[in-house]
Amino acid sequence: MLEARFDLNDVKLTGLRVLVVEDEPIVAMLIEDTLGELGCIVADIAARFEDAMRMAASLDFDVAVLDVNLGGQQTYPVAERLSERKIPFAFATGYGASGLSPEFRHVPILAKPFQLSDLAGVLQKLLLRSS
Repeated sequence: MLEARFDLNDVKLTGLRVLVVEDEPIVAMLIEDTLGELGCIVADIAARFEDAMRMAASLDFDVAVLDVNLGGQQTYPVAERLSERKIPFAFATGYGASGLSPEFRHVPILAKPFQLSDLAGVLQKLLLRSS
């Protein structure tokens, strides 16, 4: 029996609409610029928890990248909302999986600081998970 294999290079990111939840302006700009280099579209950027919750509930996008800590508030409720909508997401954090709540340790992590290839890899994994 042949096992199905996926090559991350086969997963195209052009046109992918991404919600960015990040409260550090410099990091948000870096993510935005990197997404542009990858051919993605930034659906919106939420720097405040309330905005992130609103966007997670109603904005039209394909995937999300969530900072775990947004202005001192954890973004787990945002993640729950995205899960309800079946929208794949990744957490951006400098603490690794051990810094996540146990129910979210299966979620892909974009380790800060990151390179373009790190962000591309996380987005590709999200797309593979959703297919």
